[in-house]
Amino acid sequence: MKTFTLDEAQALLPVLESLLNRAIEAKQAAGDLQEQMAGLVRRIFANGGILVDIGAAQKRKLTLEALVQRARDAMEEIDAIGVQVKDLDTGLLDFPCLLEGETVLLCWKRGEPRIDFWHRVEDGFAGRQPIDARFGRAAPGKSN
Repeated sequence: MKTFTLDEAQALLPVLESLLNRAIEAKQAAGDLQEQMAGLVRRIFANGGILVDIGAAQKRKLTLEALVQRARDAMEEIDAIGVQVKDLDTGLLDFPCLLEGETVLLCWKRGEPRIDFWHRVEDGFAGRQPIDARFGRAAPGKSN
């Protein structure tokens, strides 16, 4: 398992945020398209059948597959970097980090300006604690 220093993880945030946004946008667009397709199926059953534009339906299916692949590709890129996506919907990422001989997780959530929290592997998001001097940076809110 790859581990990161706080500075390494922080430097990756712009790239990771872009990949995360790509995955989230593709997932949302795929969900919208799936809902449209489900609505068509409901109309077909409710009306006992309707004329369907097969070309348009096929185009929607191909678009859906492309959106799902786009989200999958972005997630695979994040994984290849060594970062863990804990919750795609909220944009929650964990970076494995060695702290005093123990593997812990630097924790960042989309929208946060920088990595300010960490937690032990077994504690999860609920156990987030502020970054302290042991990570090689002054605690959040103090000058570096």
